[in-house]
Amino acid sequence: MASKHEIKAQSRKDEGKGASRRLRHADLIPAVIYGGSQPPQSLQLIHNDIAMAARNEWFFSSLLDLNIDGKVQKVLLRDLQRHPVKPRVLHLDFQRIDESKPIRLKVPLHFLNQDKSPAARSPAR
Repeated sequence: MASKHEIKAQSRKDEGKGASRRLRHADLIPAVIYGGSQPPQSLQLIHNDIAMAARNEWFFSSLLDLNIDGKVQKVLLRDLQRHPVKPRVLHLDFQRIDESKPIRLKVPLHFLNQDKSPAARSPAR
């Protein structure tokens, strides 16, 4: 199995547009986790932690360990909303994963020696 990637989050009670704006002004990101046999749960995450993780491919295509107030859950990132102009993350959606059930996931492919391939070097027709 690949290395574990843990994201820290805190649960939150306030919901709605005003609460989300207050979180963003405090340099936090509103998020939600859904799926599995549990009801959806509202979360808040630290913006700088997510901004750094979002620079890596694994954040979008790997199974993540979401640490919510000390309880760890396996999740997949299902949606990430960005500000249209500023380099800010606005909202995240996570899906709980049951490791005994199959899932559908997009996986990035990287080809070795692609620059040496004759097909890659020839101009497109």
